[in-house]
Amino acid sequence: MTPPRPIIEIRAGKKVFGSFTALSEINLAIEEGEILTLLGPSGCGKTTLMRLIAGFDTLTQGSMRIGGVDVAGVPPERRPVNMVFQRYALFPHLDVFENVAFGLKVKGLPKDEIKERVQRMLHIVQLDSFANRYIDQISGGQSQRVALARALVNGPKVLLLDEPLAALDLKIRQHMLAEMKRIHAESGTTFVYVTHDQDEAMILSDRVALMEKGRIVQLDRPKDMYARPKSLFAAKFLGETNLFEARVTHVNGVGTTAVTPSGIRFLASDANASQDDSVTISIRPESLSFQSGDAAPQSVEGTVEDIVFIGSRPFYTVRLDDQSSVRIQVQRNARNVPPALHARTKVFWDAANVVMLPRP
Repeated sequence: MTPPRPIIEIRAGKKVFGSFTALSEINLAIEEGEILTLLGPSGCGKTTLMRLIAGFDTLTQGSMRIGGVDVAGVPPERRPVNMVFQRYALFPHLDVFENVAFGLKVKGLPKDEIKERVQRMLHIVQLDSFANRYIDQISGGQSQRVALARALVNGPKVLLLDEPLAALDLKIRQHMLAEMKRIHAESGTTFVYVTHDQDEAMILSDRVALMEKGRIVQLDRPKDMYARPKSLFAAKFLGETNLFEARVTHVNGVGTTAVTPSGIRFLASDANASQDDSVTISIRPESLSFQSGDAAPQSVEGTVEDIVFIGSRPFYTVRLDDQSSVRIQVQRNARNVPPALHARTKVFWDAANVVMLPRP
């Protein structure tokens, strides 16, 4: 059976502004119906890539197909995409219904069809009872849903979202992430989402394209990207991690062993490294423990230096005997009572949670 053709496919994409190369070596296939997030720090090229998909800019080199059609030279209004900007650009002199209906009226659709489509979309975004309110009479989260409805009511194959939650406070942002997943499921539209916020990307996405300096450095499912980063940049950008410089000393059927200059040994069960390679060890705080597991864990000794709570999650800082330190997130189901502040302790980890990264 022939696999489905991607809704968006970019091959060997490059974008240059004067002497500045904003994007290079972009090879990306976005599947129909998925939520793909372009994630990265400011200036990495994610918004430029979105603007290329929208048609606001053109590729300097390479090709782009949307729905199997080469879109070189196709203007934004003729592409099967719509866009929701960080500033929603809603019309304050129109009510919610008229804002959502605006694009359909521009197309000259019959009044009955416009009414039916707008009512259906307001139902999807759960704003049925707000149809007659003006934009200054609704909240920021409701305005965001109006912007989504206005974009989706036109039936685009792809919806582009450029940091649409950036202006909202934390609680509304968290609520809107759940709402967007629901709206996506009900609409069936492909979402391409731009953000620099790792939590948004992890919660919302089917896949994440992590970008650095105009390149996609890793394309993966969120949990796989977090658990198995392929570069030091990915390990550091996606949440907190503990890092150690080490050299590979053994490679055999059991795994790969690397040793730090102070003698701490790390065994990785799945590592792409060779004898004598210089590597950086990455191990997440939740992968360290004060209790021995069932898989012959590795360990090192140290002293508890600090204990802080982030929400309900306790984080321990342990100063190891070589004067390096690690952060440990204690799990709620921990069987043993964690050590007290300034107490001597052992820190354990399993080979499955050790990631060996090439030294940059």
